[in-house]
Amino acid sequence: MDSAFSHSLPLFSSFSSLFLFQVQSQNLVTDNVSVVEGETATISCRVKNNDDSVIQLLNPNRQTIYFKDVRPLKDARFQLVNFSDNELRVALSNVSLSDEGRYVCQLYTDPPQEAYADITVLIPPGNPIIESREDIVSEGNETEMTCTAMGSKPAATIRWMKGDKELQGKSKVEVTYDRMYTVTSLLRFTVTKEDDGVPVVCIVDHPAVKDFQAQKYLEVQYKPEVKIVVGFPQGLTREGENLELTCKAKGKPQPQQVNWVKVDDDVPSHAVITGTDLLIENLNKSYNGTYRCVASNSVGESYDDYILYVYGEFTKLKQYHLPPSQSLSLSLFPHYAAPSTEPAAHDSRAGAGAQRAVDHAVIGGVVAVVVFAMLCLLIILGRYFARHKGTYFTHEAKGADDAADADTAIINAEGGHNNSDEKKEYYI
Repeated sequence: MDSAFSHSLPLFSSFSSLFLFQVQSQNLVTDNVSVVEGETATISCRVKNNDDSVIQLLNPNRQTIYFKDVRPLKDARFQLVNFSDNELRVALSNVSLSDEGRYVCQLYTDPPQEAYADITVLIPPGNPIIESREDIVSEGNETEMTCTAMGSKPAATIRWMKGDKELQGKSKVEVTYDRMYTVTSLLRFTVTKEDDGVPVVCIVDHPAVKDFQAQKYLEVQYKPEVKIVVGFPQGLTREGENLELTCKAKGKPQPQQVNWVKVDDDVPSHAVITGTDLLIENLNKSYNGTYRCVASNSVGESYDDYILYVYGEFTKLKQYHLPPSQSLSLSLFPHYAAPSTEPAAHDSRAGAGAQRAVDHAVIGGVVAVVVFAMLCLLIILGRYFARHKGTYFTHEAKGADDAADADTAIINAEGGHNNSDEKKEYYI
């Protein structure tokens, strides 16, 4: 048992020394420092409970920088900021990459205490460089852009924004011979016409810099956008009127050619085409059909259609000069709504529903008049027959009230049968 205890004693002594060192080292504290190249790093060695022990600062090569308030090292970049019983603070100006490493704060006790401050030198990347595979891209095609952040430490990260939308790129990191990092991000996406003039921004994130970015504006070519605008008329298209249409075409590049055609037929011979305008005078129903405006540029072509339907002049008269009978029919038949003259987009048949409503109103008015006339005729006939209703007697029947039977009535009748040849009654 004594032998076992003697073997374990050295181990216990070593553990006790280690424990003592750890406890005592907690009395001396410092902090790690990150500093941008060219700026100033400050190292602070602090003692919580000092018993007049000496504090000194050593560089990564364990050369003494400061012993108390004395600087043995011949480097004027180190300057004493503060010295007291509880702190030794030193500033290192114009930091370079060679200054990076572990610095030692040492307190002369028994045993000595040490604390370590790691200086990390941050080197910001150069200005980001953004490039695109082509300067001009057509809508629907894929484009490729790259952004490069060179010579940084640590490696930078790159993000992409298109307008207010974030896009995902693919980054590659390379280490240079001088322990620097170069990061290149590749971005691919399909463009639309809405992307024209939108900035694509490459944002570089690094501890040494903020809001470091570069941008490039997209130039997108797209085929024309075509729209037909009706200049005249603003309502139904009727016989004898004029039709004026204007073709609005916008694209990038601007459309070189704008043509008017009639689908499945020829444009009327007397139609006048002036640039983007189409004029047809004195309309008739033979001009009905689909008129198309076609615009094209180097990207492609697009078109818009206008459907022409010419209404007769009678439609106009019925719509605007309703006779009293039709007004009566509208009150008797409220489900026949008043016609609407608002045109539908690109379709002259927008008033077809209104025309049908007018026709129904006319028919309803005629029916109402006929029914009304028949009712009046029936009332007149009824009153006529009511006034002429009564009892009719023949001459032979005038004595029937006093006669006992039919023979006596005939005998007693005024004039009897003796005058029968002279007084005759005829019935039709």
